[in-house]
Amino acid sequence: MTRRKLHVRTGDTVKVLAGKDRGKEGKVLQVYPKRERALVEGVNLVKKAMRPTEDNPEGGVAEREAPLHASNLQVVAAAETKEAS
Repeated sequence: MTRRKLHVRTGDTVKVLAGKDRGKEGKVLQVYPKRERALVEGVNLVKKAMRPTEDNPEGGVAEREAPLHASNLQVVAAAETKEAS
């Protein structure tokens, strides 16, 4: 697989085009260019079993976002970029 430049960047607002969360919008939290995936806030939530630890003695099941393939995302509003001064 060749690494490609993605059309989404961290901070962009995107709309999901395919999958169980089709139509939802959210902000891009993180981009994984090697995997061609992006993590979107509030979209593609999965349940993760958490082992009890010192910080979280209860453990239990937590919901968290999972990355979506970039081809399933459409940029609605681009993030503001820094201007060179």
